[in-house]
Amino acid sequence: MKRIDPSALSPFLAVATHRSFRRASVELGVSPSALSHALNAIEDRLGVRLVNRTTRSVALTEAGERLFARLRPAFRDISDALEDLNTFRGRPMGTLRINAARQSAQLALMPIVTRFLRAYPDVRVEVRVDDALSDIVSAGFDAGVRFGESIAADMLAVPLGPRQRSAVVASPEYFERHAKPRTPHDLRDLPCIRYRFLSGVLYGWEFERDGEEVVIEVDGPLTLSDQGLMVEAALEGVGLAYVFEGQVSTLLAEGRLVRVLEDWCPPYPGFFLYYPSRRQLPATLRAFVDFTKAPVP
Repeated sequence: MKRIDPSALSPFLAVATHRSFRRASVELGVSPSALSHALNAIEDRLGVRLVNRTTRSVALTEAGERLFARLRPAFRDISDALEDLNTFRGRPMGTLRINAARQSAQLALMPIVTRFLRAYPDVRVEVRVDDALSDIVSAGFDAGVRFGESIAADMLAVPLGPRQRSAVVASPEYFERHAKPRTPHDLRDLPCIRYRFLSGVLYGWEFERDGEEVVIEVDGPLTLSDQGLMVEAALEGVGLAYVFEGQVSTLLAEGRLVRVLEDWCPPYPGFFLYYPSRRQLPATLRAFVDFTKAPVP
């Protein structure tokens, strides 16, 4: 194997990150064919195939996966070191990458991001909506947004946005056919819209009142993995839906949905912004963390 300058590995890193020659070429500002030639040169110098290419897909070989796993943290440290120079410019600049579940992005993250961008015009924010619980470090994100109980212990977390509250809702037409539940146990006899996590697990509806906690395994004709679709199905009278209060507040005010069991749905800690505790905080992320802690003007 011929010795290779680490800086010459950026074409491989871009392809491995995007798993696409087209997207990687856009990032590097070169043509896909030039990028392909550069990657071929890297493989020739290393004496090993790093990427399997077809007309439709790009996949790393075992050697490519191993090299990518070792290179990415090193290049990220270099990027962080350069970005840390922002502290000497007086204003942060660069790109902040955040991974967030759909509901956390809609209800908590985006209202803060839009205000942050107005305050820091030299910063760009990339939000990846991902309902799976991804490893933000290996995936190349600066931070993630999730509920507190799903955050790994080696992460630092700060509250993001207000406390949240659940709401059990259905359409007025639904209650023309079915009685309103008076306790969570009544839900077992009513058509409900179930929610299935990406892991395959069905969500048990959680309730609490006067210190009593209840989890109800509901049943019904429709199972979905997106809460937005659950709201749409509830509007059509398919069943009761268990969703975030913020998703349906306008629909409740308009009378298009009716809420039940409100006294069994107390507020609870909302979403958290989390990031690695063992890493030097990039200037853009430090500015965003401080921004989330500041009172809303």
